[in-house]
Amino acid sequence: MRIKEILQSSAAIGKNVETKGWVRTKRGNKNIVFVSLNDGSTINNIQVVIDASRFPEEMIKQITTGACISVKGNLVQSPGKEQSIEMQAEDVIVYGSANPETYPLQKKGHSLEFLREIAHLRPRTNTFGAILRIRHALSFAIHKYFNDKGFYYLHTPIITGSDCEGAGEMFRVTTLSATDPPLLNDGTVNFSEDFFGKETKLTVSGQLEGELGALALSRIYTFGPTFRAENSNTPRHLAEFWMIEPEMAFFDINNNMDLAEDFLKYLIRYALDNCREDLEFLRKMYDEELLMRLAFIMENNFARITYTQAIDVLQHSGEKFEFPVEWGVDLQTEHERYLVEKHYKKPVIVTDYPKTIKAFYMKQNDDNKTVRAMDVLFPKIGEIIGGSQREEDYKKLKKRILELELPEKDLWWYLETRLFGSAPHSGFGLGFERLVLFVTGMSNIRDVIPFPRSPKNAEF
Repeated sequence: MRIKEILQSSAAIGKNVETKGWVRTKRGNKNIVFVSLNDGSTINNIQVVIDASRFPEEMIKQITTGACISVKGNLVQSPGKEQSIEMQAEDVIVYGSANPETYPLQKKGHSLEFLREIAHLRPRTNTFGAILRIRHALSFAIHKYFNDKGFYYLHTPIITGSDCEGAGEMFRVTTLSATDPPLLNDGTVNFSEDFFGKETKLTVSGQLEGELGALALSRIYTFGPTFRAENSNTPRHLAEFWMIEPEMAFFDINNNMDLAEDFLKYLIRYALDNCREDLEFLRKMYDEELLMRLAFIMENNFARITYTQAIDVLQHSGEKFEFPVEWGVDLQTEHERYLVEKHYKKPVIVTDYPKTIKAFYMKQNDDNKTVRAMDVLFPKIGEIIGGSQREEDYKKLKKRILELELPEKDLWWYLETRLFGSAPHSGFGLGFERLVLFVTGMSNIRDVIPFPRSPKNAEF
C-alpha cells in the first residue's frame, strides 16, 4: 500500500500490510528503533517501529536517512502525538543503503540554493515533494478543464523555422559541424546542407501552429516545452519552460478574457481541493499569506482596464517607480503589482496595448495605435497570462510583418490561412512555471521545475 492510502484509511488499524519508501529519519536505542518512512505519495511520513531484537544488527545499521526499505507489519494506533497510526515491523528488506557521511540530505535545514546544486536528490525533500505533487495536480487539471470544455489537445512542433515572438532569442538546432560548417560565397553558413535543409530553431511558442488547428477544429490547446535564449538570471525566467496555449475560433477579446479568468480560477480551486496538505506545508514553511492569496483570486472578479487607463492610474499614484511611466512604454512588474495590490486590490486584466510594444499577429484597433492584447496580472507575480485577439485580415497582417521586417518567406503558411476561410479568433499563453510559482508561494522559478535550465546551467 502507498503511505497516503494507509494514512487515509480509517479501517487500516489492525491490518497487516506491506509498504516501501525512503527513510527520512531514524532514532531510538539498542532495543527499539523508530523510522519515519516516506514514499512520495504524501507530505506525511508513517512511523515504523522496529523491535531491534528481532532483526540482525548489521541490517539495523543499514537503515539510515536516505536508505530505501520495504516493510511488512501490523498497523496499530499510535500513542504518539504526531501521528494517529504507526506500523509495527515484522519483516524489513533494505533495497538500497545511504552512507550517512556522504548522503547530503541529513535531518537539518537546507537552503534552496544548495538544493539546486543537488537537483537529482531534492525531490526527496518535503518541499520539493510538495511542489512536484502540486505541479502534477495542476497539469492534470489543465487537461481536464480543456477536455471538459470541448477543446482538442494539439501537439505543436518543438523544432521550427519561424520566430513567433519576433525577438530572435531562439536556440539553433543543427547537425552541421560546430568548427567547420559549410559556407556560402558571402561567408554565411549554408543551411541548405543542414538536416532540414534550412535554418531551424527550438520553439518559443506553439501559438502560430495552434492558430492553424483552431481554424479547423474551432477550439484547441497546446501544452508543451518552449525555449528562450534570453540571457536572464532573474527569479522569474527560465531558458526551458512549459506553456499552455489555447486558441479559439470565433472568440473576440472579451470571450478570451472570460476564458482566461475562468481557467485560472478553476486551476486554483483544483489545487485547493486536491493539494491542501502540501499547500499548508508550504504556507507554514515559506509564505504565511499563501492560502489567503489563493482565496483572493477565487473571491474577486478580475478588474478589466485599458492600457491607457493603467498608465493614467500609475501617473497619478504618487508612487516613485524605478521605471518611469509614460504612454508607449511596456509595463514593468512593479507597475503591474501596484495596479493589483494597491489600486484595484483584485486581479487585473489590461487590454489595448500600443502596437509598437506587442507582437505582429495581434488584431489592430481602429485607432491604428493600439492592438487587442490582454495581460492578466496577479499579486506578487505581475503578468501571468498574455494573449490577444489575432489579426484575421490578410492585408493588415502582411503590412505589419513588412513594417517589422520579419521574414515573410518563413511565415507564408501563416499568412495563407487568412486567404482561405479566415475567421475571427483569439488565444493566450500561460507560463506553467509562473502558475506553479504563484500557487506554491515559492520565490524563485528555478524551484518549481525539476531540472531548471538557465544561463550557464544545464546540469542533470
